[in-house]
Amino acid sequence: MGRRPPSRRGREARRNLTAYGFLCAALICFGVFSWYPMVREVLLSLQENNFVDAPRWVGLDNFATVIEDPAFAQAWINTAAFTGLALLIGYVIPFCAAIVLNELRHAKAYLRFVVYLPVMLPPAVSVLLFKWFYDPGAGLFNQILGFFQLPGLAWLDSTDTALVSLVIVSTWMNLGSGTLIYLAALQTIPSELYEAAELDGAGLFKRIRHVTIPQTRLILLVMLLLQIIATMQVFIEPFMLTGGGPENATVTVAYLMYQYAFNFGNFGGGSAMGLMLMVVLIVFSAVYLRVSRENT
Repeated sequence: MGRRPPSRRGREARRNLTAYGFLCAALICFGVFSWYPMVREVLLSLQENNFVDAPRWVGLDNFATVIEDPAFAQAWINTAAFTGLALLIGYVIPFCAAIVLNELRHAKAYLRFVVYLPVMLPPAVSVLLFKWFYDPGAGLFNQILGFFQLPGLAWLDSTDTALVSLVIVSTWMNLGSGTLIYLAALQTIPSELYEAAELDGAGLFKRIRHVTIPQTRLILLVMLLLQIIATMQVFIEPFMLTGGGPENATVTVAYLMYQYAFNFGNFGGGSAMGLMLMVVLIVFSAVYLRVSRENT
């Protein structure tokens, strides 16, 4: 006798089991790599733990230790300043670059490749490249200033320019991805809207104000939220370029968290810093989503 084909109920059961299997695998990966580190961070922030001896519960002592650190307030001020500058520079430039690329009629593919090129470089390579650019002696930026008979700057060694220098590096590293996202949003705008605006006598800036920005409002709001969350966690730029100096001018929350955990051996203090940063970002995201939802 031949094998009987599975019934309809059997096929549905097999399909559902397959779907639940994929769902469970995704949930397990998400729980292990996303939720477990967060739970572990909360536990570590309440413990004295060197991963050799048995952990000891210390309650909120780790939070008190990091708050009493003179670098704590400076780290939050620097992080807020970095985020504000990154929004002024890094939020506007990719959007303007996307508008220019969208308006071009020739060499579009080549220019998109040029804009996206920094994203393909490993972050460490990009940072080291700018370390040479900022060199006060033979650095590229001071050579350009010298060409125009301008005095050179101590880019990374001055408290006035160190943080701005890090913002420039971060903006250059993330310019390509932001530009391509904006460009994809711009290309979804119906061309009839631009044609109607041109018939009404609207110039370039009026078309951007009355057509482009309203039509890309959702992606602009999403990118604003993502950029604030990303810049609040800035680490690699101060870690590789300035080491938090000069005079703590570039110490950020993430960098201070690293110092507590791996330089001071205080994993509880580092976890307390990380937990405070996470709470701030969750509160900010909730308020932002509430406000943006009411205005859309």
